[in-house]
Amino acid sequence: MPVIEIYTSPLCGYCHAAKRLLTQKGAPFTEIDIWAAPDRKPEMIQRAGGQRTVPQIFIDDQHVGGCDDLFALDRGGRLTPMLNGTKQD
Repeated sequence: MPVIEIYTSPLCGYCHAAKRLLTQKGAPFTEIDIWAAPDRKPEMIQRAGGQRTVPQIFIDDQHVGGCDDLFALDRGGRLTPMLNGTKQD
């Protein structure tokens, strides 16, 4: 199973939606709450190529993007293979 990390804040509806989708898919993830750990925000910005909004989602250290990007992967049939650790061309 791939390592999934999601940077969030507690009042972010998009964060809740992204976590809900991952949970529905049975994909365990590590949540990094940048409100509770503000010192992690610069790390998120650097890893996300300058993106400053939450959520920022990483699967096996690959930047997926935000909530809309995660749902787009799911609609395109590409999320489940990523969550199963299946390499895609």
